[in-house]
Amino acid sequence: MFKTRAYTSADWPVVDRIFREGLETGLATFETEPKKQSDFEGKCVPDSALVAVSEDDSVVGWAVLWPVSDRCVYGGVAEVSIYIGAEARGKGLGKILLTALIERSEELGMWSLQAGTFEDNHGSQAIHKACGFRLVGIRERIGKLHGVWRNNMIWERRSEVVGID
Repeated sequence: MFKTRAYTSADWPVVDRIFREGLETGLATFETEPKKQSDFEGKCVPDSALVAVSEDDSVVGWAVLWPVSDRCVYGGVAEVSIYIGAEARGKGLGKILLTALIERSEELGMWSLQAGTFEDNHGSQAIHKACGFRLVGIRERIGKLHGVWRNNMIWERRSEVVGID
């Protein structure tokens, strides 16, 4: 069984390892270089980062919100990042972690979450659908990864408790 908790700086080495595993799959992101701890901690939505831990308290996944813009009108809109360690994939952890991140986002006053997935990342698509995200559209040939043009599917989830007035 997995549980989630707030990320702390002490979690960084494992968060970094899991991100690097995601980079290696070629399914997770257009990024090709690992993040620096200072960028991860300093550029995410404050207090949004979560980790998932296994029964022995080992970090096996993480999720975080990123601001989509510095314009004030987008203050309640964030982009989702979720990564599952190779040892924990396919065990339902993604849904547990994304559900916890949605709850955290609403505590932080977020009314809209967005995510981007590659068309061949079926696991991520299933997790987002299961957590109430809808497909907004597909940005075709939006960027290259390792010299290959990739399409990016854009997902959105609107809160049912924040920003409804």
